[in-house]
Amino acid sequence: MLSLKVSGMTCGGCINAVTRAIQAQDPQATVHVDLASQTVNLETSLSEEKASELINDAGFPVSK
Repeated sequence: MLSLKVSGMTCGGCINAVTRAIQAQDPQATVHVDLASQTVNLETSLSEEKASELINDAGFPVSK
């Protein structure tokens, strides 16, 4: 499981955007977003780098 710190998420729309970004590349991925802690937990076949890139491209900066 990957756990990423992602900033800028504030609502259900943000959760949907992050989920769609990941599942566009890995339809089997499970995505759990915690808005309070600004954390995204992923079960995916994608690498951490690729998942971070997809979330960044969706407009949500991933911090290292």
